Amino acid sequence: MADGLNEARALRVVEIINDFQSLQRRIAEYAPNPAPEEYFEEGYQVLRLCRADAAALLAAPFPLDFSHFSSGSGEQEKRQLQRIIIDASARRFQAKKIYLRAVAAVRWSNTRNAILQGEQPNQDHAAQLQQADNALRTELAAITDARIINDFRNADTEAGFWLQDDPPRGTILEWIRSHFA
Repeated sequence: MADGLNEARALRVVEIINDFQSLQRRIAEYAPNPAPEEYFEEGYQVLRLCRADAAALLAAPFPLDFSHFSSGSGEQEKRQLQRIIIDASARRFQAKKIYLRAVAAVRWSNTRNAILQGEQPNQDHAAQLQQADNALRTELAAITDARIINDFRNADTEAGFWLQDDPPRGTILEWIRSHFA
C-alpha cells in the first residue's frame, strides 16, 4: 500500500542528484596539466584517474528494468522512487569519493609547485617532495566509505532533508558492485 510519501521521495531524488551534479562540476574543474617530465608523478596520475572515473560515472546508464515501471499505482511508484534513490545515492557516493581524491591530488600539486618554485626537481627538493608524496598517500588512505557516508548523513541531516529511504552503506556498496563494476 502506498504510504503518501512519494512526493518526499521525488524531492529526495532531486536533492541527491543536485549533489551529484555539483560534485561532477567541481571534478571537471581539475584538469591536470603537468610538464612532460612530471606526467607520471603520483598526484598527476591520481588526478587523471579521477577525471576518467568521473567521465565513466557520467556515462553509466541507469539500470532500466521495465518490469518495475508502473501504470501509476502508488505502491509501484514508491518502489521505483526507492530504486532511483539507491542508484542516485550510489552515484553521489562515487562522485564524492572521486572528488575527495581529486582535491588531495590538487593539494599535492600545489604543494609540489610551492616547493619547486619553477625549478626542476633536484636533491635540494627531495625530502620536501617525499613529504608531499607521503601526505598525498595519507590523505588518499583517509578517504573511506564510512567517512563519505557519515559526511553525507551529517550534511543532509543538518540541511533538514528527508532521509527515511536513504540506503545504508552496505546497500550502496552492493549497488555499486552490481551496477558499476
